[in-house]
Amino acid sequence: MLEKAREYLPPEKLSIIEESYKFASEKHEGQVRLSGDPFMEHPLQTAFILAELQLDSSSLAAALLHDIPEDTGLPIEDVAAKFGPEIAKLVDGTTKLGKVSLASGSVTGATQAENLRKMLVAMAEDLRVVFIKLADRLHNMRTLDALPKDRQLKNAQETLEIYAPLAHRLGIWELKWQLEDLSFRYLQPQEYARLARLVDASRTQREKLIERAIKILKKELEKVGIEADISGRPKHIYSIHQKMERYAALGKHFDEIYDLLALRVIVKNVQECYGAIGIIHSLWRPVTGTFDDYIASPKPNGYQGLHTAVMCLGTTPLEVQIRTNEMHNIAEYGVAAHWRYKEGAKKNVGFEDKVGWLRQLVEWHRELAGAEEFLESVKTDIFIDQVFVYTPKGEIKDLPKGATPLDFAYRVHTDLGHRCIGAKINGKLVPLDYQLKNGDVIEILSSKAPRNPSLDWLNPNLGFIHTSHALSKIRQWFNKQEKTESIERGKQILDKELRRLGIQTERQALAALFNYSNLDDFIAAVGNGNISSHQIVLKLAAQEEKSKQVAGPAAPHKTEPTGVQVLGVGDLMTSIAQCCNPVPGDKIIGYITRSRGVSVHREDCYNVINEDEKERLIPVEWGQSDWHYPVKIQVDAWDRVGLMRDITTLVAEQKVNISSMNLADGNGQQIAIFLTLQITGLTQLSEILKRIDAVKGVIGVSRISEDAFKQGIAGTTVIPKKPEDAGSSKN
Repeated sequence: MLEKAREYLPPEKLSIIEESYKFASEKHEGQVRLSGDPFMEHPLQTAFILAELQLDSSSLAAALLHDIPEDTGLPIEDVAAKFGPEIAKLVDGTTKLGKVSLASGSVTGATQAENLRKMLVAMAEDLRVVFIKLADRLHNMRTLDALPKDRQLKNAQETLEIYAPLAHRLGIWELKWQLEDLSFRYLQPQEYARLARLVDASRTQREKLIERAIKILKKELEKVGIEADISGRPKHIYSIHQKMERYAALGKHFDEIYDLLALRVIVKNVQECYGAIGIIHSLWRPVTGTFDDYIASPKPNGYQGLHTAVMCLGTTPLEVQIRTNEMHNIAEYGVAAHWRYKEGAKKNVGFEDKVGWLRQLVEWHRELAGAEEFLESVKTDIFIDQVFVYTPKGEIKDLPKGATPLDFAYRVHTDLGHRCIGAKINGKLVPLDYQLKNGDVIEILSSKAPRNPSLDWLNPNLGFIHTSHALSKIRQWFNKQEKTESIERGKQILDKELRRLGIQTERQALAALFNYSNLDDFIAAVGNGNISSHQIVLKLAAQEEKSKQVAGPAAPHKTEPTGVQVLGVGDLMTSIAQCCNPVPGDKIIGYITRSRGVSVHREDCYNVINEDEKERLIPVEWGQSDWHYPVKIQVDAWDRVGLMRDITTLVAEQKVNISSMNLADGNGQQIAIFLTLQITGLTQLSEILKRIDAVKGVIGVSRISEDAFKQGIAGTTVIPKKPEDAGSSKN
């Protein structure tokens, strides 16, 4: 490891590394890993991986010390006292990341999101912490055989989902491909072995072709005075697997993967890069659509180079990458290359631009309230393929693949997104769901006056928005700017649903069922669609079910076929009052009649509210029963041929019986239909009402009382009766 470090570090910097190694060896004395190796082997190999990346001396020292606080119990303050605050901070950051679990199989979604948030924010503060973590993970993956099978799969999945994409985003190709191949080997061992055999079987032939191609190309470049270092570029197992999956979808075979054969051409400067590409294209026929200029449009992780694919030596596909030495270093080591120059005279001046996405990460961390929302942003906006587009002024912007003009507008400025009314791509108008392509010049057309975002933009099926960043901005606007409208709309929805079901309940109590302490917040949630009317019905039904389970009887009771339990009265017959026809889910109360036992009413029944002898009212509750309860409903509709057929067919499909049906004379165009349905409870009633409401021609449907039912049929006013005289549905 020291020999590797001597290749790029000045001699005076080696002493701190050697001192760290001796200190760590003493503290880990006698400790062994699950593999049986001395424990010190792990921090040493972690530091060696970082030396291969040519990290600074502080990073190598911290790598050697990174397990001390966790595995020896030595306080981080002691590390700081001996090695200084910089190394101690790196050790402390790595120790904290070591406690982070990102595998979804072992933690909840919220915990996973919060842990990833901690890791990425730590990375934004000092990238070297994550370099150490990546090297630590790579050595652990190399020694994964020592772990039980379940932990092997957990670690491999976590590496493939989080750490390999992170290495890619940081531009550290050398770590990325190793992490991917090792993960793939454990997650799909049979497929890994099959591909390894395929690659190995054609290795000799490929090497001969590469040697011939190098000799021919080198000779042609020398003719024009370009000195190039040309070598074959190995293709790694996991990248072959990904390529084969894409090719299989197109009906292509392993032999047709053009970049299994690849050359890397390293030249002195950018001018020679473009000169070399000209020679290659004149020498061999280029494959259409495979040329990419990452020098003019670098990747977000800082990668630069020219890529092309040609038909070499007749019909053999060959991929060629052309870079300068500096581009090659960035390609292999990514932003880690920045720390090479910290200890020498030269500094990577473009470093800040290359990690601009990290500043964006910190900004989102401040803006996004929930950890899971942050995780969504990272996975959709950071860890996926990018497209590069130009502003009208020529500035390059990178967005996730699949992004739209609206995503671009919100990336530039939130207000521009809100006021967006259209977009031009390369001077031509395009729809807002257009998917941006590399090299597009995009101009956003915006309203001069303040403008509201459209609710349609939030509909994932319409494809207006692709990035979670834009999505969160639009949601924030509706949450803040439209709260008043949401409250008004929520009141209308709530009143309509409760009126349709014939339920009277305290709004505050309903809000409490959804864990809202503020009534306005609850009503706004109903108004903006976060809480549906169906959820409200289910909550009411669940609450009734819960009260049935927890309520303890004060005296012996009997469950009659009505499914009603009488509390504190003894063995009495029960009947359902026809004046209000309660159903499971309604709040109910019993009335002791003189001759028919207990008559069960809704608590808000007109007859109960106006009862003079309150002592005859007793508590009752719904029990367990498959009893069907009569419910009166009124359907107002525009008369048409087939209306009754459609309604009755729909009710029959729900396995609900219609025990009576009456029509009231309308004005020749509009009619009122009065139905008595036999239902099992409030949830079924809500579903039936919603389905009837959707029938063509139906204006409205609602649950009504017995009196309103009779009045609607007869067209006369019915005087309510006393509870004991009201007709009942007897057992």
